Amino acid sequence: MKPSYHLRRWQKGDERSLVRYANNYHIWRNVRDAFPHPYTSDDAFHWINMCESEKIPTVFAIEVEGEAVGCVGIVLQKDIFCKNAEIGYWLGEPFWGKGIITEAVLEITDYAFRTFALHRLYAGVMAHNPASMKVLEKAGYHLEAILKKSIYKENTFIDEHLYVRFREG
Repeated sequence: MKPSYHLRRWQKGDERSLVRYANNYHIWRNVRDAFPHPYTSDDAFHWINMCESEKIPTVFAIEVEGEAVGCVGIVLQKDIFCKNAEIGYWLGEPFWGKGIITEAVLEITDYAFRTFALHRLYAGVMAHNPASMKVLEKAGYHLEAILKKSIYKENTFIDEHLYVRFREG
């Protein structure tokens, strides 16, 4: 049975669960280096303060059974890219393979198009992460390009698979 989840704003008190699930090499290897590793209580404190300061939220905690176990959000782009946003997400490893992140991506996609004047949402996925590619495909995104050796992580060049979804209508 798939556990139920809901998206909500990050809040004070989430620090412990954030560190518990974010401090994981298997998550870090699939996200940008700006995502700290190891993930400390100070990192969690700063993250939650930043999220709480948003007037219109763009980043949400994924809550399962009263605990924040992951994150999904968008980064609004600027200047000539102002009708674009990048979507990003991660989920605590104990919750992988349960359909939670696909549902959360669908929900944030709907929220982004409903809340902001966006035309295009996109996500970059490292070539070694086919599970994330499958999530995006199930959420209606399609592969737009493969950027050869565009990512440099852990002293290795990695292809980036760029997925996109456009506003309908």
